Amino acid sequence: MIFESHAHYDDERFDSDRVELLSLMQKKNVGRIINVGSTLKSSQTSLDLAREYEFIYAALGVHPSDISCLEETPEGLDWIYQTAKKEKKVVAIGEIGLDYYWDKEEKIHKKQRQRFLEQLEIAKKLDLPVIIHSRDAAEETLSIMKEAAKQGIRGVIHCYSYSPELAEEYVKLGYYIGVGGVVTFKNGKKLKETVRRIPLKRILVETDCPYMTPSPFRGERNDSTFIPYVIQEIAKLKEITQSEVEDITAKNAYELFSRVK
Repeated sequence: MIFESHAHYDDERFDSDRVELLSLMQKKNVGRIINVGSTLKSSQTSLDLAREYEFIYAALGVHPSDISCLEETPEGLDWIYQTAKKEKKVVAIGEIGLDYYWDKEEKIHKKQRQRFLEQLEIAKKLDLPVIIHSRDAAEETLSIMKEAAKQGIRGVIHCYSYSPELAEEYVKLGYYIGVGGVVTFKNGKKLKETVRRIPLKRILVETDCPYMTPSPFRGERNDSTFIPYVIQEIAKLKEITQSEVEDITAKNAYELFSRVK
């Protein structure tokens, strides 16, 4: 069955039909879902969903563009640590990283780096993998993740958007590459080439739902039932069967998120 490695079912866009939609997942061949936090609040909601649904697991973390919540709640990092330590359905720290697309000021970049490193330290202490968000911060993210790899921190570069060459560097470090709906876009040439060049054993499939809906449904709300379109495109690029992509990417996810049953 499909292993969906990155979703946001806590998002308000699912408020009207969340229960109905999640009840369909097993029938739609979606076996496991990682619901990923981006704030302290969404991390808690991700954990709530994981407690409610056997097939959902949680990642706790603060997105770089949302680090203000840690200023408002200084004990937030300790909450992430303590909760991830005791809750077995917490399987990763994320999504964490750097995002210089929206925030251009160096003082904000400095704060992002600080919070990124703090959350990497939590992952190291708990021996949990990390889910990395990186936008317009390629060089700095790679530098930080090189050091993280030396410390034995495992993880995935979520919603990968950089060059194939950089993806190969991450693969050499032992990281996985998260591939979602962009691989189906006509203008997703960099990601298509990345998929061609890196080994399938280093790819995870994801939706980032409700965002990044694959073609031909681009513009609609995304959910995990659209992930076969991602798998279909990867299979086409790799010149293998969709079943092989589904099986190998699921195996990859189980290896990375080792707390998942």
